[in-house]
Amino acid sequence: MNGADLLDRVRVVLSHTTHPGNIGATARAMKTMGVSRLYLINPKIFPAEEANARAAGAEDLLCAATVCASLDQALAGTVVAVACSGRHRDLSHPQLTPPEAAATLIDYAHDGEVALVFGTEMSGLTTAEVMKCRWLSRIPANPAYSSLNLAAAVQVMAYEMRNAAFAKAESGRASPAALSAGLRSGELASFDEIEMFYRQLEQKMIVIGFLDPANPKRLMQRMRRLFARSGLEKEEVNILRGILSAIK
Repeated sequence: MNGADLLDRVRVVLSHTTHPGNIGATARAMKTMGVSRLYLINPKIFPAEEANARAAGAEDLLCAATVCASLDQALAGTVVAVACSGRHRDLSHPQLTPPEAAATLIDYAHDGEVALVFGTEMSGLTTAEVMKCRWLSRIPANPAYSSLNLAAAVQVMAYEMRNAAFAKAESGRASPAALSAGLRSGELASFDEIEMFYRQLEQKMIVIGFLDPANPKRLMQRMRRLFARSGLEKEEVNILRGILSAIK
């Protein structure tokens, strides 16, 4: 696949965006880097004239944007996602620098669609949203003033995605993520399949008394971290779900 084909498999997901101008500026940032797949989760105001004005020639991305009711819907059909957040988090998923995140997503784009997920302007991504992704990426910034505008953060990540996509297509060299992916023996499980496994796992742990729904603590968060590190394949998910189904 060439660089443009790989970028066509990248989704930029904005969760609960408050200001329509940021959606338009994000579309502009994406188009300058050749990224075109925009997904919006419950935007406060969209469509909007302010978004069109800030898009400055990237209105086609706004017209083609997919508006979703949930992150599950926005990530449906993807194979991996990176959560982009500047906040420090306990029990976070493995962290990647922006170049590492871009190279990793581009490697997995050969398997299917991938996503970069950004949170709302004021508070960023929730812990629940981060847990739906496999990795976390933070843009290194001035610690005395580390708050990036949403569109600026998208611009940085889209730039890294473009660099990774075309470097991959031109050099053919395998990155560490590609070498790791080469160890797989089967097809990657999709986001939807993994989420069904997590739901079944949670329900079964409640049934056997291992998980108290009234006081769950962070058990499912830890389970998600554990399996996120492994990179589950379809057959592996089927085996795990089969084991859960056999538990009486």
